[in-house]
Amino acid sequence: MKRNVITLIIAAWVSAAAQPAVADTLIHAGRLIDGTANQAQENVTIRIDENKITAIETGFTRGADDDVVIDMRNGTVMPGFIDMHTHLTSQSEPGSYMHRYTHNEADVAFRAAHFADLTLRAGFTTVRDLGDSFAASVALKRAIQAGYVHGPRVYTAAKSLATTGGHADPSNGSRRGLVESPGPMEGVVNGIDDARQAVRARYQEGADLIKITATGGVLSMAASGDNPQFMDDELEAIVDTARDYGMRVAVHAHGKDGMMRAIRAGVHSIEHGTYMDDEVFELMKEHGTYYVPTITAGRSVAERAEIDGYFPEQVRAKARAIGPLIQGTFGRAYAAGVNIAFGTDSGVYDHGENAREFEYMVEAGMPPIEAIRSATLVAATLLGAEDIIGSIEVGKHADIVAVRGNPMNDIHLLKDIHLVIKDGVIYVQP
Repeated sequence: MKRNVITLIIAAWVSAAAQPAVADTLIHAGRLIDGTANQAQENVTIRIDENKITAIETGFTRGADDDVVIDMRNGTVMPGFIDMHTHLTSQSEPGSYMHRYTHNEADVAFRAAHFADLTLRAGFTTVRDLGDSFAASVALKRAIQAGYVHGPRVYTAAKSLATTGGHADPSNGSRRGLVESPGPMEGVVNGIDDARQAVRARYQEGADLIKITATGGVLSMAASGDNPQFMDDELEAIVDTARDYGMRVAVHAHGKDGMMRAIRAGVHSIEHGTYMDDEVFELMKEHGTYYVPTITAGRSVAERAEIDGYFPEQVRAKARAIGPLIQGTFGRAYAAGVNIAFGTDSGVYDHGENAREFEYMVEAGMPPIEAIRSATLVAATLLGAEDIIGSIEVGKHADIVAVRGNPMNDIHLLKDIHLVIKDGVIYVQP
């Protein structure tokens, strides 16, 4: 009897050991833009095991009987897109200026989960979130990582850093006493000590990077959309402290003076950059600073400024003046050879429409393949995540999207995504 039990155990172990490995996912790609090259490969098979890319094979591999095969032989396969400027916890809409008085933390969080799902289904498997409320983007990041909700991989700055009265001061436009006087814990900085404390507070609450609003902005309830709003010593204190904590620094800026100060302080990217000129371009190239253009936001606010009552009048004037200029700035920056990473400022327009940015970039003179690379390996490099995402290469996370047809001939195809895989999990499929 004892021998029979042992025999059965051994037989079971041998049987289990002989079971085939978990099935692979095979993507038959008629065209592959891998994120690293300025030309596509044709007729290849991408093999995925769990959450990693394990092989890129010439031709269309048949695979084992239990492998999952996705047929994109008539399409183009690319790395999952990366949007380097999003706001997943909010969305501009009629009446949205009242949301800070009417939305609780739970309202913000549930809306953010919906916006994250829209973003992922649009083909954006990674985003940088550059400014939230209630640190909701930190909670969203953790919920996505845990599998509670669907969304892109999130790198978040949590609350943007502002000066008193500056763009991203949460008390702007409120009567005295309605909103408590904000300080470094709420992201409002006045002086070197505040600057250091504000960075450390973001680190404490789980942010991945720092966002500074170095100039006035379009949508804030303040007079100027482009004046400099941080002193040199404050910017240097933020950058130095962020460096100590392993955090990169993104900078909202429209005006030239604020951009020049921020670039000299050592920030990693300039967002929007409306009033850049040749001197700014040269300084960015000298310092290796990236430009994240957000053309879609500029176009959107200009369009919505023509709707009576959509924006407060103070905001409406700035939207009309600044919004239409960003696409032209992008074209000049590209011609000047500035490093450009894809970013849209989603939330200023409707979430899920991120691919509009590709159209505007191409319209302004960037070739389609370079626009796609700006949203893949170039963006991953700015994130400091190029070893794990941003290209379809063996060993990297299986973040993959695909469209029917050839986006190098028709960039509009990127608005109609047929396949989305993030970390090896299929979220949209043909």
